[in-house]
Amino acid sequence: MKIAIATDKGKVSGHFGHCEGFTMYEISEDEVLGNEFVPNPGHRPGFLPVFLKEKGIDVIISGGMGATAQQLFSDNGIQVIVGVSGECDNVIEDYINGNLESTGEVCEEHAHEGHCEE
Repeated sequence: MKIAIATDKGKVSGHFGHCEGFTMYEISEDEVLGNEFVPNPGHRPGFLPVFLKEKGIDVIISGGMGATAQQLFSDNGIQVIVGVSGECDNVIEDYINGNLESTGEVCEEHAHEGHCEE
């Protein structure tokens, strides 16, 4: 399974579309097999869900995300987990241990970079 975390400076980004990039983790059962950082190729409507699907991503984790993006990820078979904060390595451990749940929150003003960040 592959999980992408929208990342800024090693932490979960407040909004996936404006993040520095994605920390992509390969996991098997309860173990991280490896990870890599992939720079954000740019925020264009509808692009990132397809880009991450092509990278084999099964789950996207972010602080915030708009409703359209959440639907596009779902349409591409990618599970969305939002409302998350913290260091990426800690977040992935929480996911593996079953301690990470999506708040289901939707960013209403996601067009403005930094707006979703706390």
